[in-house]
Order: sequence, then structure tokens, then C-alpha cells
Amino acid sequence: MTLPDTPIRAALAGNPNVGKSTVFNALTGLHQHTGNWPGKTVAAAEGSFVFNGKAVTLTDLPGIYSLSCRSAEEEAAKEFLQTRPDVTVVVCDASSLERNLILWGQIRAMGLNVILCVNLADEAAKRGITVDMQALREASGCPVVLTAARSGKGLDDLRRAIVSCTLPGGKSPEMGGNGWNFPPGCRNCPECGGNCPEKGGVSHDAEFFVRQAESIAGACVKKSAAPDKDARIDRWICGKYTAVPLMLLFTALLLFITVRVSGRLSEGLEILSDFILRTVTSAIRPHLPPSLVSLLTDGLLGTVLQVISVMLPPMAIFFPLFTLLEDLGYLPRIAFNLDRCFARCGSCGKQSLTMLMGLGCSAAGVTGCRIIDSPRERMIALLTNSFIPCSGRLPILFAMLAAMGRGTPFTLIMLLLLTALAAAVTLAVSKVLSLTLLRGEPSSFTLELPPYRIPQIGRTLVRSLLDRCLFVLGRAVTAAAPAGVLIWLTVRWEIGGIPLYSRLTALLDPVGQLAAMDGVLMLSFLLALPAAELILPLASAGYALTGIAPEFTPVTCLAVILFTMFHFPCATTLLTIRHECRHDPRGFVYVLLSAVIPTVIGYGMCVLLNLAAG
Repeated sequence: MTLPDTPIRAALAGNPNVGKSTVFNALTGLHQHTGNWPGKTVAAAEGSFVFNGKAVTLTDLPGIYSLSCRSAEEEAAKEFLQTRPDVTVVVCDASSLERNLILWGQIRAMGLNVILCVNLADEAAKRGITVDMQALREASGCPVVLTAARSGKGLDDLRRAIVSCTLPGGKSPEMGGNGWNFPPGCRNCPECGGNCPEKGGVSHDAEFFVRQAESIAGACVKKSAAPDKDARIDRWICGKYTAVPLMLLFTALLLFITVRVSGRLSEGLEILSDFILRTVTSAIRPHLPPSLVSLLTDGLLGTVLQVISVMLPPMAIFFPLFTLLEDLGYLPRIAFNLDRCFARCGSCGKQSLTMLMGLGCSAAGVTGCRIIDSPRERMIALLTNSFIPCSGRLPILFAMLAAMGRGTPFTLIMLLLLTALAAAVTLAVSKVLSLTLLRGEPSSFTLELPPYRIPQIGRTLVRSLLDRCLFVLGRAVTAAAPAGVLIWLTVRWEIGGIPLYSRLTALLDPVGQLAAMDGVLMLSFLLALPAAELILPLASAGYALTGIAPEFTPVTCLAVILFTMFHFPCATTLLTIRHECRHDPRGFVYVLLSAVIPTVIGYGMCVLLNLAAG
């Protein structure tokens, strides 16, 4: 019996924003999965493909700038490379070759089989940048492949190079290259276990690799006099006087489209939900006891349908638009524009990127804080990330503003003011933390501004609706079903002739009244700990099951809005914070602070609002 060949182990490395993920997805297609690096909180993507009868297992390393191990991503990448995969593909941006070659030099100095993938060739050509491939092969001493992964150009050449690099002789005859001889001045270093410059190891001699990258790029990259369109656009997008007005304009446009379209979708879904609820009730009523019918319809199905009708429309509009801005390359510009504000607050400009991630999901924003190298600044970002309303809270804000009945212009203006308020509170709390619990000076960092790209509409819609919208909605529905049943049980469970739900709401009513709310709303906030998306559906179910008539005055609506924006994060986010702080002996304290700080601020705002209105 002939045994199958062992799959080729290949690694994909590169700086952020060089199209590495696009190359990985194009090579592996649907044959991929994502997990975590052993012992780390860094996501690991693995995939496979077959080319010319050879099976290849491809590992997508996290996007890093160097192997200096200043972050978990760099440490994870270096540890994987030290396992010596059969071939390592270093993906570079054709328009930023000099900067990208620094990482290539560090990886090659480890004595690995390396392929240099020069990606984004089409975008570089538009900017008047060309790469002399033959000169690059000779200067680098390794196989070089030119690709444009978004359009599929050069991918078969890359597959062929990966397979060929494992042939005897250690080089790709199809791609050229003069073998795996290392640059002059390299010797074996006992500190890093590989070949590195005489001045030190891979992790502590950056000057050598910078000079090497400059020399190679200078000999191979040619720039024409073609105008740089990105630079002309950035004069406006990142301009001193135009950046903030344009940022507000884009935000207003995003919110305007979301409000107008989602409002009509919500009305249609509410009609459909009522029809489904009536149909199911009529179908099961003759066959089940009345109490069980009420449990299934009023408690379980009614709450789930309420969650879907409230959450789905805003997310189905907001997520695709947000993803389009991300693919366009605008979101990193927002981080660039906000960098100075965060530096003045003793924090790091990368925190603005984690805030943008938090718009989708606070747990994702917390995970994104790993990009911040400084432990002090990372902790500030962790403690303040929930101040930005996530996708689960946005539908509640839309519903409350719509309930005030002032029209679309009022809703739009209020959303802009609330967004500005969230950013201002984040900056203020960051400043206070940097002066008290987390003292220190702001650190320096590298912020990548990718080129502007025309978004791929179809791919964007699929990714935003499936990966983001349905994921968040599924999480909310999963939490809504047991929560609805729990409310139904507390309403039916009587203590001393009084339902438990009524006792709990009566206990919380003085606390709610002080903040312009009531006991039902306060209990709904507590029961919505699994997912913030449940706040309004649980309140609606509570009012319906108890027969209490809600009084949503403008002051109450504003109080619900403020407390929705500023209160304890959901359970998923709290568990994520605990996981991120698991190596810190004060980890539990940070989790407690992340819940207490926003709750105190939000409740204090509601009390002040009630006092001002009264």
C-alpha cells in the first residue's frame, strides 16, 4: 500500500495591510478554520489547498512589523517560525516594499526557506510604482512572485513556488533565485538559534535589516512622476481643518441611512412577528395546556421575535455600510485623526482603533486591544471600550429616539451628539485613569494607512451580513430565549400571593425613579447581562406579562438612552476582559472596574437629567 505524501507545511507572514488575508483566502478558499495559538490570545487561521498533486497546509501568521516580540502577535509568529515550516511566504505591498522588506530580512536570517510575494501590484501601478522582478530576485536571493490577490493575478505562480521550494536543492527552479545563501556578515547566534548579523540577534539589530531593505528596494523599485491620488485625498480626509468636519459628515450619512431604512424594516418585521405569534398560538392552543402555551408563546417565542424585530433592521443596514468604509480604507484615517486627542489624555492613538472595533461588538473591541504594546495603555483601552455603544445597543438607541416622535432630523442630530458624548467620556475617563490608577507617559507606535480601495460590494455584503450581523443576532437570540422563559416564570411564581417579578420590580423601583426610570426597566437591564440586545425586549415582555402600563416620557426615553450607552458591559465582554487579564494578579479588579465605572457614570447622568427635568 502506498502511503500519501506528508502535506507541505507553509506559513504566510507579513506586515498589516499588505493583503495577506486576501492572499490566504484566495489560496485556501473554504478549506480553512480559525482557532487560538496554544497558550495565547492571538487568533490563528489555518487552511489547505492542493496543487499539482501536492497537499499544502497553510498557516496565516498574525500581521506584524518585526520579530522583536514586543506584542503577543510577534511572539506567536516567531515561535511558529522557530518550528521551521517547510516554506515561509512573506507578503509585501508593492508600493511599500522598503518597509515590508525589514520583516522579510528578519525571517530569512532565521535560515528558513522563504518566498517573497509582492502583492497589490495593481494598486502600485496606479500610483506609478513598478518593481523590477528580475533585479529583486537577484538582490534578495530567493524566489519572488508578483501578485494582485484581489483579482487572482499570480496566485497559480505562488502555489507553484510553494510546492517547488520543497524540492531538493532548496529553491524554486520556475521562479528563479540563487539558492539560500545569507547576506554577508551573518553568522550563527546562540541567543536566537539561527543566522543573524554579527552585531546581534534577529530581535535586537534592526539597523542591519533597515539598511538591507533600503538597499534592495532602492535597486528594484521605480517610481514615475504619476500623481499620488491617495495623497491628494488625504489632504482633505486628514487635513488639519477638514478632518473633523468630514468625519462628522460621514458619520451623519451613515446614521441617516441606517435610521431611515431600518425604521421601515422594523415596522414590517413587527407585523410579521405578530402574524407568526398569532399563527403559532392558534396552532398549539388546542393541543397543549394553557400555561404551557403561554410559556412557549408569551415567554419564549414572543421575546425572541421581539429581539429579531428590534435588532435585525439596524444591523442589516449599519454593518454593511461600516464594512464598506473599512474596505475603502477610511477607518484607519479616523484613528489617525484622533491620535493627538488620545496622546493628550495619556493614552495611545491605537485606542481609537479598538473603539471602532467596539462599534461592532465590545468583546471584539476588548480583544482588539492586543494591538497596543504598552500594558498600561492596553488596560486603559480595556476599561473604557464599553463606553462606545456596540451593535447590540444601537437598535435600542434608535427605538428610543423614534419613540420620542420628533422625526428623522432630530434622531440624526441626537445620534451625532451621543456619538460625540461617547468619545468625550472615553477620553475623559482615559485621562483620569492615566493620572490615577494607571499613571504613565504615552508611548510611540506605528499606524498603517492603507491605500484607498474600491470595495468589493458582493463580498462586503456577504461578510458583514453573515460574519457580523447573523453572529451578533444569533448570540442575542440564544440569550433571549432563556431570559424570556425566566421572566415568565418569575411572573407566575408567587410569594405570599405576589409574583416574584412584581416583588423584584418593586424593590428596584425607587432606584429607577431616582434616575427617571422604573423597576421594570432596571430589572430588564440586570436580566440583560448576557446580551445588551435584550434590554428592550425584556422590558416589553415584563410590561406585557404584568399588565403594567409603561410611561415613556421624553425624559424617560433620554434616561434609557444614557443608561443604555453607559452601564456595565455584557457577560461576554466581561469574560473577555477577564481572559485578557488572566496573567495579571489584579485581573478580577480590572473586570470589576470595567463594570462599575460605566455604571456609575451612566446612572449619575440619569439622576442629573431627572433632577434637571423635575
